[in-house]
Amino acid sequence: MLKAVAARCLQTGFAIVLGTACAVAPMLASARGADALPDLSTIALSDLPPQGRVTHELIRAGGPFPFAKDGTVFGNRERILPGRKRGYYREYTVKTPRSQDRGAQRIVCGGSEPRLPDACYYTRDHYASFYYITE
Repeated sequence: MLKAVAARCLQTGFAIVLGTACAVAPMLASARGADALPDLSTIALSDLPPQGRVTHELIRAGGPFPFAKDGTVFGNRERILPGRKRGYYREYTVKTPRSQDRGAQRIVCGGSEPRLPDACYYTRDHYASFYYITE
């Protein structure tokens, strides 16, 4: 748990002070404005469903992806993820067993290099909520 909190603090630029994770988060969040990381839960890569781990491996390998929409720009219209310029986020399908279509599960990664994302997020409910993926 502490490892995940520490990783999230480092990812957002927050500090760990005297064992108190992200002790300065409230001050930095207001100073950073739209760049502040929303209060997202985390999920370890190893805790993703098997199909999610496969999708994450494909992202790191640069494909090939099973769906034509994989790797396309994710607009973040829900504004749940940190605000970034259009084109920063890309979405990838996590296959859903027994689903006749793409299903609701996705991994959304952000960064300038798709194979080496700055951060990835998992949603099991088609963008209604997200989990920050820790490795």
